[in-house]
Amino acid sequence: MTEPQVLRREFSLWSAFAFAFAFISPIVALYGIFGLALSAAGPSFWWGFTLVFAGQFLVALVFAMLVSRWPLEGSIYQWSRRLLGTTYGWFAGWAYMWTLVIAMATVALGAAGFAANIFGIEEPSGTTLALIALVILLAGTAVNLAGRQALKIFMIGSIIAEVIGSVVLGTWLLLFHRQNSLSVLFTGGGGADTDTLAYLTGPFMLAVAFIGWSFVGFESAGSIAEEVHEPRRYLPKAVLFSLAFIFVVVAYSSLAIILAIPDLDAVAQGAVADPVYETLTTALGHGVARPVEVMFVIGFLASFLALQTSASRVIWAYARDGALPAAGALAQLRGPARIPVVAIGVTTVVGAALFLLSIVAGDIYSLMVNFTAGGFYLAFLFPLIGFVVVLVRRAWTPANFSLGRATLPVAVVAVVWAVLQFLNIAWPRVAFEQRYLDWSVWIGIAVLLVLGTAILATVRSRIVEAAVIEDGIVEEDATRG
Repeated sequence: MTEPQVLRREFSLWSAFAFAFAFISPIVALYGIFGLALSAAGPSFWWGFTLVFAGQFLVALVFAMLVSRWPLEGSIYQWSRRLLGTTYGWFAGWAYMWTLVIAMATVALGAAGFAANIFGIEEPSGTTLALIALVILLAGTAVNLAGRQALKIFMIGSIIAEVIGSVVLGTWLLLFHRQNSLSVLFTGGGGADTDTLAYLTGPFMLAVAFIGWSFVGFESAGSIAEEVHEPRRYLPKAVLFSLAFIFVVVAYSSLAIILAIPDLDAVAQGAVADPVYETLTTALGHGVARPVEVMFVIGFLASFLALQTSASRVIWAYARDGALPAAGALAQLRGPARIPVVAIGVTTVVGAALFLLSIVAGDIYSLMVNFTAGGFYLAFLFPLIGFVVVLVRRAWTPANFSLGRATLPVAVVAVVWAVLQFLNIAWPRVAFEQRYLDWSVWIGIAVLLVLGTAILATVRSRIVEAAVIEDGIVEEDATRG
């Protein structure tokens, strides 16, 4: 691969922010974990949002510095490679790439449940949900292949839907349908005999593990770095602002729903399967519930698109470096928009295979949800640890965005946070009837390690030097003016 492929810069700061916002998606973030966290720790799980946000904001500060220094497509893969070498970076990107693809399929399956409700399909089977998810996958792929303009339009539409669905709806619940006082936020779910320490180390930490899934995706602004104008200037802002905005929206919406729940005891005991939907229909009526579900579907679709785009860009970045089999085909950019068509196609094929597996193997959805939460934090650890090592070696050269003397302390605390949260998520506590689901993160890591080691051995000698890629990007940007 003598001449690296170069993407077109068609995204602005607003586009990068919208992309990261859609990736996290407050609707997906809240709906995916609300019932689980409430059942685990009671209404006081709400304080977990602040804890997880604080830890993730430290991670975001580090990533803002890294993307300012290396605004390259593929984010975590690129940063890790340049921090501690090709092999280290390869495994970082490998974990990140598969986490993105599996999360993409998970979100499509989640959207399928809402779509089934909208079309009046009661108690859809696993096969029905898989088929609806496949339709969502194909529709999302079509939008991605249509080009960046179509992607931007959908992202803007999703933000409008999410603001209406989260902030406006939350305000309405707080003003007119409040059932509980603020004191319930200090009510745990561990039972009357559970002391504070046992609650904080048990039920509350389990809720924090669930909440961890709500605050990932801010790094995705870096996944499209080579498609953004003035990335060194804009991307650090997009990373930080998207995370902060999501925190405000999710915490506010969650508070509104907690205070509007008619029967908190029934929800905390797991007697209500879908507390968000149940609360909305009780407060607003079934006639309003369906339009709300449409907004939910839009939020899930936007998250799906952002996940698919991120995954395809990581695959493309690997292929441009010659770091995957069939790299020549995967690295091709096609059409006037110069889109990585083959890489997008790979995500579609893998997603369809996961849907087929969900039909054959049963409860693969829980397995995918568990793995993706741990997978994101595992992927985060690669650049975080690499950054601390480079700082300790005094080999770091700051770029546009820097924390100055606070850089090392922030980076160290961010590593400690990410390690503890990864272990909290991956810890095989008994949570499922099928014991293997409790080990899903470790099973996924073992499979990816074996498969990744075999693939890396076949491509290692063909991987292009990082400097060659960077020189090609700089030369192309200079040619464009």
